[in-house]
Amino acid sequence: MSGTFRFLDDIAMADMAFEAEGDSLSALFDAATEALLHSLADPASVTPTWRRTLDLSEPDIETLLFEWLSRLVYLKDADGVVFHRASLTLAQEPGGSAWHLHADVTGAPVDPAKQELRSDVKGVTKHLYAVTQDGNRWTARVVLDV
Repeated sequence: MSGTFRFLDDIAMADMAFEAEGDSLSALFDAATEALLHSLADPASVTPTWRRTLDLSEPDIETLLFEWLSRLVYLKDADGVVFHRASLTLAQEPGGSAWHLHADVTGAPVDPAKQELRSDVKGVTKHLYAVTQDGNRWTARVVLDV
């Protein structure tokens, strides 16, 4: 993986923020996904007993990343899980009319006795949300409501 993330302690005092970077859109999505997974629990402490396959399409990359991260938060709450891993692929529709994300997500039901749980993220916010490109480098800034 050629993407990175770092938590931004000085951006949102009551919430949690991170900045993800990658040298491609795929690397950016991987890094942002890893940041969200790590904000919920230590993925290494989550045994992959739960699995979902997801497909999302949105007209632009900014909306697709926002909806993808929001979907993970929704699954955390709806299925009562934390995540071990998310493998994803991105593709642009012919003609550039939309972006498509396909993901295989693994995790397990929340179990504080077995997992290193971290924050209970309530949602992804639009506050300071940005996806930018500088040459081949992509960056996303995300604030999570905790």
